Order: sequence, then structure tokens, then C-alpha cells
Amino acid sequence: MGALSHVRVLDLSRVLAGPWSGQILADLGADVIKVERPGKGDDTRSWGPPFLADGQGRSTGEAAYYLAANRNKRSLTIDFTLPRGQQLIRELAARSDIVIENFKVGGLAAYGLDYERLKAVNPRLIYCSITGFGQTGPYARRAGYDFMIQGLGGLMSLTGRAAGEDGAGPVKVGVALTDILTGLYATTAILAALAHREQTGAGQHIDMALLDVQVACLANQAMNYLTTGNPPQRLGNAHPNIVPYQDFPTADGDFILTVGNDSQFRKFAEVAGHPEWADDDRFASNAMRVANRGVLIPLIRQATVFRTTAQWVETLEKAGVPCGPINDLSQVFADPQVLARGLALSMPHALAGEVPQVASPIRLSETPVEYRMAPPQLGEHTAQVLGQVLGLEDADLQQLKAAGVI
Repeated sequence: MGALSHVRVLDLSRVLAGPWSGQILADLGADVIKVERPGKGDDTRSWGPPFLADGQGRSTGEAAYYLAANRNKRSLTIDFTLPRGQQLIRELAARSDIVIENFKVGGLAAYGLDYERLKAVNPRLIYCSITGFGQTGPYARRAGYDFMIQGLGGLMSLTGRAAGEDGAGPVKVGVALTDILTGLYATTAILAALAHREQTGAGQHIDMALLDVQVACLANQAMNYLTTGNPPQRLGNAHPNIVPYQDFPTADGDFILTVGNDSQFRKFAEVAGHPEWADDDRFASNAMRVANRGVLIPLIRQATVFRTTAQWVETLEKAGVPCGPINDLSQVFADPQVLARGLALSMPHALAGEVPQVASPIRLSETPVEYRMAPPQLGEHTAQVLGQVLGLEDADLQQLKAAGVI
């Protein structure tokens, strides 16, 4: 059984940050009930192409985006703009441990589904609200999306080619990283709240904001600014605090060199055929290499072009110098380490026969992640959830369906 097999989650969230948190909890064994709008469901169900295809190559209508963040969940369709739908949500919340939602600030209060009113029916409830800007502050009622937050929160000012280089300008990260990080932080907060509840019996409200997460995850770059007052600038693939720590050209492409200390630099210089670099006062320490990167980097680039990427990786690995290729995703999923760790897997799917998934990175020795259910079809478990959790009979379900509630 999973570590959270005793926990029930009512997931009212859509798109990525909330569903990502819900999927982590589901992977850990929680019963995650994904509440969706009848007829349409989570927006990401239609965010394609690409869409999952069946055995004959026909589209199932399930977008790859949706399939990335919703496995191990049960899908329940309820229209909670209707009073009876609101009552069903309250009854489910009374029997749940956690609610995850990402509506605008105050958005669920209109339906009587805000924290204070659900707390009244379940004081032990942990209620996680995910918004762009949090529950307070001048931006609280604004909508927030990952791309916008990457820009506003400073990440894009650090990402992209340096000024003066070809293609210079701010660039977003290639995945919705702020959403993913927010989902991870939300999961951490939920687990902390569960631990607190075990000690006190009390639930609590979690206020999780994409902007807060983005700023917190600026990490060393934030501290580079706070300790100097100088905003860091874009450096392309270079590192602001370590040299050499970037991409370099090879005879057949490019590779990444990540020298983390002076000993590794000496080993690299020897492999590169320039042992004198390690004894040069300009390059002998990391601080001096950072100060003189404009001199050192062109010298390294002139040396690396005479071997292939594979040759550099093989030689430097033997010397104990961290390095690696720049893989596309076909190369990633063919990599022997990725294969050995089982990071790609397949799950049975009612429409397609099977659906590919990326494995959870969480490895627990006593309560391992289990892949119980593929990302559900819209409303796939409505009757099952309402019957098992609320005890509704077939006649009740038919009435609710006729009224458009489910």
C-alpha cells in the first residue's frame, strides 16, 4: 500500500500546478478525486495536438498535455454552479482530507466552497489554494499563468543569450517550470499540514502563489542580486559564479562542461592538451576564472572543436571531469541510464490500449509508487465515487444526471 493510502484528496484544480501536486499525492497512494466540469473537463484535455491515438491511429481526444499530470486519479463530473452540485462537493469535502483548488481569489466563495465554509463541515480539512499572486497584495485578484510569471518573476531576465550575441533576448524555460515547481511546493506544504494535523487534529489553509514560488526559486541568482544590488544579466548557457560551466562546440555538435572546482579544471586542462592553463594566474582559481572568463572561454572553444562530443565525454569521464551531451528527447528516452531507471513506462488505457507515462522520480523502499490507473476519461468514475463515498444509489445518480448536476 502507498504511504498516503489512508488519505483522500478532492482535486478541484485544472491545467498544471494543481494537477501536478494531485498526481504526486496519487502516486504516493492517495485516493485523488479529480472534480471536472460536465462536458468539457480540465482545459488541458483539449490542449493539442498531439493527442493520444488508439491502435488504429485514430485520436482518442485525450491531449498529451492532460496525460502528463493526471494518472492514478478518479474523474468525477459535477456542475457546482448548481446548488445540488455545491452540496455534493460539501459532502465530499466532509469525507476528505485535502482539497486542492486553483480558482481566482474568492472564486469559490460564490458557490459556498471556500475554505471557511468547508472548514465548518470538516475542521480537519487541509485546503490548498493555488493562485498566480496569492490571497493578499495588490495583484491578488489577477489571473496568473506560468509564462507571465516567468517574465514578471525575473526568470526570463536570466534566461537566453547574452547581450550582443546572436539571438540575444529573454527566453522562457522550455517547460512550464513555475507551474511544476508550484506543484512541488504545494505537495510539500500539504504533507507538512498532514504532519501538523496528526499532532493537533486541526486542518489549515495553504496559500500558494506562482509568483512567490518563482521568486523563491531564483536561488543563487536572487542572492547574487541581494548581496550586491546588481541585477544578474543573461549569460546564455554560462554560469554566473563558476567557470568553465557551459556548452562548448565539438567536431560534430556541442557538449556541456561543468567544472566545479580547481582540481577538476586541472584535469580538464590536461585532457585538453593545455596543462599550462591550470598554472596560469588568470585561471588558477575559480574566482580568477570568473574574472577572466572573456579570455579563457575562447581558448577552450578553440580546443574543443577538434574532438567529437562522444570523444570528449568518454575522455573526460575517465578523468573524473563532469560533462555530458545535449540530448533531444528521443536520445533521452534511449539513454541507458534512463532505461535502467525505468523512467518511461506504459499503462493500460480503455481507449488506446495503453498510454505512455513518465515514471515518478520518488523511490521509497517500503512504500513504493504504484501505477494503478491511467489518466481517467472525463467522468469515468462519477458513479463509482458518488456510490462509494456518498452512498448514492442508481436512482439518485439518474436524477442528478437528468438535472445536469453530473
